[in-house]
Amino acid sequence: MIDESIARMRSHRNNIRRYRQLLRTRLTELERQYIERRLSEEESALQALARTGLPLSPTSPRTPSTSASS
Repeated sequence: MIDESIARMRSHRNNIRRYRQLLRTRLTELERQYIERRLSEEESALQALARTGLPLSPTSPRTPSTSASS
C-alpha cells in the first residue's frame, strides 16, 4: 500500500514537472488552457495523497543527548 502511494506521488510530481516545462514553450491558447487545467488536477491529486498522512521518510524517536556538558 505504501509503495503504491509513493509511486502515485512520484508519478504526480513527474507530471507536474512535465506540464510546467510545457508551459515554458510556445503554445496556442487552447493548448495552454488544457495544460494549465491538467497541471491543476495533478497538483490537487498530489495534495490529496499528501493529506492521507503517508510518511515520506522513516522516523525514529528523538532522545535527548546524554553527552551534554555536566
